[in-house]
Amino acid sequence: MASVSVSHMILFIASMLIAASVAGVFTTSVDDIADAIEDQGPAVSDQVRTSIDIISDSGSDAIYQEDEGEITILVKNTGSSNIVPDTTDINVLVNGQFVGADDLEFELLGEGETWSSSEVIQITIDQPLETGDHRVLINVNGGEDVIEFRVSTGETA
Repeated sequence: MASVSVSHMILFIASMLIAASVAGVFTTSVDDIADAIEDQGPAVSDQVRTSIDIISDSGSDAIYQEDEGEITILVKNTGSSNIVPDTTDINVLVNGQFVGADDLEFELLGEGETWSSSEVIQITIDQPLETGDHRVLINVNGGEDVIEFRVSTGETA
């Protein structure tokens, strides 16, 4: 009878040790997940609140100035966040190729230093284009829009 009690006690102690170690692992994992959510929260919030629309007319000749080799795009902030119009928040791709900061110019067509909701910026891209179809993607904090247009006059710019 004593041997049964001893074996039950050994099993009980072993199960308590296993339960304690599993609880320790879960506690560490939950803390790591909570820290990751806390770190990523503001970035995800900015992405959710950021929305843009390209308002340039894709059929207009005003998009591409062949003599200067520049693309001009008008972009409206349709989200609720205020954005500083520079290359830290705005990425531009022309025909799938990233455009560096040296080839971009941002002009806020509103008041102040930040690009507020419902305001428009003019993005000028120094990028010579050949005759044909072209695509420009603007990405702002995860919110993006695309414009496709055709350059129909002239040779290589």
